[in-house]
Amino acid sequence: MNKVKLKSVKNMQNLILLVLFLGMHACNKGPELPSYLSEHEASYKENPRQANLQWFQEAKYGMFIHYGLYSQLEKGEWVQLNDTIPVAEYAKLKENFTAENFDADMITDLAIKASMKYITITSKHHDGFCLFETKATDFNVMNSPCGRDLIGELYEACERKGLGLFLYYSYGADWKHPYFYPREAGWANARPAYKEPQPEYKYEKKADFQIYVDFVHKQITELFTQYPHIAGIWFDPIMGFYSRPDLFPIDSTYALVRSLSPHALISFKQGANGEEDFMAPERGGEAKVGQQFEVARQVYELNKNKPKEICNTLQPHAWGYNKQHDGNHKNADEILQMLTDAAAINANLLLNVGPKGDGSFPEEDIRALEEAGSRLQSMQN
Repeated sequence: MNKVKLKSVKNMQNLILLVLFLGMHACNKGPELPSYLSEHEASYKENPRQANLQWFQEAKYGMFIHYGLYSQLEKGEWVQLNDTIPVAEYAKLKENFTAENFDADMITDLAIKASMKYITITSKHHDGFCLFETKATDFNVMNSPCGRDLIGELYEACERKGLGLFLYYSYGADWKHPYFYPREAGWANARPAYKEPQPEYKYEKKADFQIYVDFVHKQITELFTQYPHIAGIWFDPIMGFYSRPDLFPIDSTYALVRSLSPHALISFKQGANGEEDFMAPERGGEAKVGQQFEVARQVYELNKNKPKEICNTLQPHAWGYNKQHDGNHKNADEILQMLTDAAAINANLLLNVGPKGDGSFPEEDIRALEEAGSRLQSMQN
């Protein structure tokens, strides 16, 4: 072997040693610290999940965002079910989804002005449309005229500005997926009440539901791989689970999340198996929905003393944008009262904004959040 070849081999050996050294060094450092946990670095090294939960309880106030194809129809996020829009007709909304005014920097700046510490956004709602890049379905934002990964953009903005990001994911309902169970199999809202059979729906027997579960697990893996510093996952709707708990492998789903992230928190409203990190009841603060089910009663007992997060919306009722309620959204006084009410039961407040079809926030919501934030900061100074 000549000197040139020997030198080449030696260089390759040195490169391999360097890679191994850097890899060992990275392992010794432990998991990389998400920016929003910068003040919890010491406890994060000891127990990432416990550090995250401590941060969450200190955060107190977050922004909820319901945005998707339904925003274009301006009638709330349940419009496909309420108006029994056929699957194929509803899917056409994707062809007009531009999200040209969805601005992650504006959203995160507004959250900071409002004194919020984190954001929770609908990565996939009940209609099945995904705001993130995914290989599991073509029913996603990358295959629309928007062509942008909206979750990725918000994730990067939150990382830069030290905000936590939770991803809402509709696990207990999917009106698009062929193998989610039908309304006749246990829950009226599992599918819209179509008069004519929808050719897109393929579920025939209980075993078919596993195809949907595999789809969910693939997407959960994508979410935690693409956005590893997300604060956690926010599953919904719990009634889909309570109506057919035999279909959902909750233990396996949670185990997958735990395996993918050392710090991520899990919520599924008032709870599915008691292994949730916090409860997330709606509006009034009491987790009463589903108490007619035995599993709900059992899980409530397991979770009742865990941290709570009350979610409410700036619109009179809807979470997704509903144009008929323009001018009647909650004001700064009402926001401060909701925060006071949440604090009285030692709970966080997750306050929802429903962006318009183009991704812009209603002006009345911007004004109310900024005014409430200004008053909160004055109280603290």
